Amino acid sequence: MLVCASRHLLRTLAATLRNYGSTLGRRVKRSGPLIFDPPPGRGGRQVIPRPASARLGSAAPWANHGDLPSLNSLDAVVATIVASTPYAPKVVAVRGKPPSAVLVPLVNGPSGVELVFTRRSWNLRSHIGEVCFPGGRMDLTDDSLLDTALRETEEEIGLSREHVEIVGELDRLATVSSPSLIVPFVGTIDTLPSLTPSPDEVDGIIHIGLEELLDPAIYREEIWTRDGYEMSITFFELEGDTLWGATARMVRNMLELLVGVEPSGRGYG
Repeated sequence: MLVCASRHLLRTLAATLRNYGSTLGRRVKRSGPLIFDPPPGRGGRQVIPRPASARLGSAAPWANHGDLPSLNSLDAVVATIVASTPYAPKVVAVRGKPPSAVLVPLVNGPSGVELVFTRRSWNLRSHIGEVCFPGGRMDLTDDSLLDTALRETEEEIGLSREHVEIVGELDRLATVSSPSLIVPFVGTIDTLPSLTPSPDEVDGIIHIGLEELLDPAIYREEIWTRDGYEMSITFFELEGDTLWGATARMVRNMLELLVGVEPSGRGYG
């Protein structure tokens, strides 16, 4: 009887590994809320409004993709983005809320091609301390959503639009906490000037290399259920921070695009 039970346990464990890929750093309880231990030195104090029914999703889409392309050339990264034609639905207000826009800044840095993020102030009322791209909701004075992204970027980190070359868009999406539509514009900065974070909005500016973000060990997908619908929520465990939600989904979209993986297109975050 003990031998049979052991064999059943091994088969169950093997099936779990096949479904979820590498489980390094993952710890799950059979009942109650999902528990996750990030890799050593990874993860931050961002508050995750995880529902009790949350469960682990799939491994990183590029985890079993074989030899991944080098993402150390800004020219090559830009060429792939320019050549792509991501799905772009019509920009409309969602449930009466105006759309938002963000800038996805690409720069050459010490670790190759890097993305520039902000960490929101810990004193804000919403999205406290979250890692995100500079941007915000469209204002009545904005001529376009691109104007929104560039204006918000200058206000948040002091990056003038004259330094930014827009090269494309990522998939448009909504957030878990708000149904407002978000449009991500990808822009390159040849020479990054000194940036000054707005003390009222931004706690810090973070540079993360694309090669680091490709590490399957820091990626996680969770499946959340809200109002009867399942949503795929993306996470990247950074050094000292947890990147999650809509911004993490944008990063996932970009990496899928650059690696050549078919986008899943599932969920909000």
